Amino acid sequence: MSTISRRNLTTTSIHIMALDGIVNVNSLFTLALFLGITSTNTNNALVGDNPACIAGPSIAESLMKYHVYSFSSFLFSSLIALAIKNVINISKGVDGAAARNYLVQGYAELAAEVNTVGLRLGTLVSAFGSVFGCGFLVMALVDLVQIKLGTLACGSHYTLAAVAPLLFLVPTALLIYVILVLYAFTR
Repeated sequence: MSTISRRNLTTTSIHIMALDGIVNVNSLFTLALFLGITSTNTNNALVGDNPACIAGPSIAESLMKYHVYSFSSFLFSSLIALAIKNVINISKGVDGAAARNYLVQGYAELAAEVNTVGLRLGTLVSAFGSVFGCGFLVMALVDLVQIKLGTLACGSHYTLAAVAPLLFLVPTALLIYVILVLYAFTR
């Protein structure tokens, strides 16, 4: 086997595994979104006696808005990833000589003639759809915390303690994810 076909096999299998990962994570986040939407009750807040800390209807509206934006982003990302996987699978089936019966991490017959620029670009678009979905999900969670524990403007210790790790850890993880996706995109 030549080095060119060996590299195509590796590139295709890595991209398929990355696309599977994107779809799986998006599915988990989408499930969490549905559970969040169905179990969110904006009437029972744990604010206390200060009426200035009670979140207004605009925060409840933005909670639902960010849930929908997040769901849309995850759905967009998953559909792009699944479409790319279908293109790879169709291209494997068209040319019998392209598929060589190799087994790589549980994926059989991964040698396929695939436009690597289109594959990388589609994977990049799908990954950024997931990033936007995570960003909107974080904004929805911040609104949920404000509804349950009091607004950020109120300065409640509980609200700040709940929001601070969310606003530090998730963007840090997303930054690392974006850097690694861009690194993989250039290879």
